[in-house]
Amino acid sequence: MPFRGLYEHSLDSKDRLTVPSRFRASLADGVVLSKGFDPCVWVHTTEEFEQLSDRFLSPHSPFGRDARRLRRRFHGGSFEETLDSAGRIRIPKPLLEHAGLDGNCVVIGAGEYLEIWNADAWVKQEEELDAAAPEIAEGLAAAGPTA
Repeated sequence: MPFRGLYEHSLDSKDRLTVPSRFRASLADGVVLSKGFDPCVWVHTTEEFEQLSDRFLSPHSPFGRDARRLRRRFHGGSFEETLDSAGRIRIPKPLLEHAGLDGNCVVIGAGEYLEIWNADAWVKQEEELDAAAPEIAEGLAAAGPTA
């Protein structure tokens, strides 16, 4: 199931976030939470996280400095979690700090995964994205399709 849409939620006092109900079945077997490259938390199914690692990290030799560094960030900054009976996931402290999550959050569908943003940071990100979207689309169109 592709993850789409934007949902507003809040962290509770135990740093748990309610997952939008439409996504719970897809995430029922567990999730991997990780640092996004932006100030957000990525939420992948366990299977999708492994596929991402296999496709983009595994082909690179661990003898290369950049490959080692990215593997450390990707795997060292990730946490396996499960949804509780109320459809919530606990956000570990390092990820709360990375994304500046402290109350109101926005859950964004990003296709293969979800992103969790601080609500105020998302407003700024969305404004920047809306302004840059035509230029980004032109650049990607000029580059052509990728495999």
